[in-house]
Formats: sequence, structure tokens, C-alpha cells
Amino acid sequence: MPQTTDEGRNALFAGLGAYGIWGFLPLYFHLLSGLGVSTPEMIAHRTLWSVFWALGLVWLSRQGGQVRRVLTEPRTLGLLALSTLAILINWTIYVLAVNHGKVIEASLGYYINPLLNMAVGALFFKERMPLTGKIAIGLAAVGVAVQTVSLGHLPYVSLGLAVSFCAYGVVRKQVKADAQTGLFIECLYLALPGLAYVLWLQGQGQGHFLNGPGVALLLLAAGPATVAPLALFAWSARRLSLTALGFLQFMAPTLQFFVGLALGEAFTPLRAVSFAFIWAGVAVFAWGAWRATRKVAAA
Repeated sequence: MPQTTDEGRNALFAGLGAYGIWGFLPLYFHLLSGLGVSTPEMIAHRTLWSVFWALGLVWLSRQGGQVRRVLTEPRTLGLLALSTLAILINWTIYVLAVNHGKVIEASLGYYINPLLNMAVGALFFKERMPLTGKIAIGLAAVGVAVQTVSLGHLPYVSLGLAVSFCAYGVVRKQVKADAQTGLFIECLYLALPGLAYVLWLQGQGQGHFLNGPGVALLLLAAGPATVAPLALFAWSARRLSLTALGFLQFMAPTLQFFVGLALGEAFTPLRAVSFAFIWAGVAVFAWGAWRATRKVAAA
């Protein structure tokens, strides 16, 4: 919780910065796609350059000793390997969605994610689910059903993003290491395959990194675009109330939704009905979180 007004304000701005970057990230991948960069190449550069920025976070937070400890713990390394797989799946689905004109469908996944987290917590971790949570999940389920009718098939992109990020959170919950350390190990797992693929592409004459300083800088920006919002979020999360975080987490999918509209994606009346149910679920979820926080504060 904030100790001073200035610290609280800075924490709010950090949270807004994190979710703002995540919200406008589709524009970055859309730009790269317009330059001819393929989805696998985007992912490879993202995994390659993120490791340097993640290492910088470890250095700034003075967690070198913790990294050395984790590297000697097979169980922790195994869990981080699983979380790495989950976040790689999430990144891949997301970039594919952006490059195939499915940003709105991707935004739906991140609206669903906190509700899915709550459901998993109740089912597998025996966490108590309030009535507002059950109502929110029920509304979201109706929204997904309507979205299925609208698309003519299950919203695979939305569900894939929500399930993969939920799985990431569940695995990371078991990891006995700070966020910066865990992120660095995950990036370390991905960096070598990313480097190998980038070198192979360049050797085949299919890579874009050497196509000019502008493209190179854009590909290098994949590192800070990945790590910077995570750092801002981690810093703000320790200082903001749960209520503030609860409302902020819906900022990114809302921005993504409007980015999708701006990019000309179809938004049919039936799809609007689907999002109406999802937004109603989100509103109930946020109201329930606000009430719970007020009760704790009163106690």
C-alpha cells in the first residue's frame, strides 16, 4: 500500500503505463506484420531480446543470488519450464490473432481471464467464491456461448489466451522465486531457440533484422515492449490497493477492443450482445472486488 500521496500517484501511473502498453501492443505487431515480418520471427525476436532486459531487472532488484539459488533447484527449474511453455503458447496465440485480424477476439480472452482465475481458484485451491463471482462467471459463460454462435465455432483465440495465461499464473503460484527472477529464467529458456531461429532466418535470406536500421530498431523494441510493462506492473502491484488493480486489469482488453475496431475488424450485432454479457460479468466482478475490499478496510 502507498506510504505517501506521491508514491500512490506514481504507483497508479506505473499501473496505467503497464496496462497502456499491453493495450496498444497490437499496433506494434500490426506494424511489424505490415513490414513483412512473420509471426515466428516476431516471437523469436521477442524471446531473444527480452532476456537482456529481464537480466537488467534482476540486476536492478539485486536478485543475482536468488537466480543462482534457483539454478540449483531442479523442481523450481521444472516449474519454470512449464510456465515458460504456457507463456510461449500465450504469446504465439496473441501474435497470430493480431496478424490475422482477430484483436477483438483476443481482447475477449483477457476479459475472461480474471474470471477464469477465480473459477480455478475455487475448484483447485479451495478458495471461497462469493455470489458476485458466480454471477460474473455465469454472465461470461453466456457471452462465450453467444460469441460461439456469432463466429460459427468456439472462440478458440479467446479461450486459448485465457486458459494459457491462467495456466501460467497457476504454475507461477507454485514457484518460490520473485517475479524478476522467474521472468529471467523463463526468458533464458527461450533465448537460445530464439537466437537459433533468427540466425537461421538470416542465413536463408528470409530474416528482416538486417533490412535497415528502422526495422532492426523495431525488432529490438520487442525486448522492452515485453519486459517494461511487467516491471511497471510488479512495482505498482505492491503499492496499489486490490480494488485499484482490479479495475486496472480491464484497461488493456478495453484498449485492445478499440484498437481492433480502429483496424477495421467486424463487430456484428450478435458479437455486441456477446460483449455485453462479458462486460456485465466484468462489472459484477469489479463491484464484488470493491465490496470485499471495503469490508476488509472496515474490519
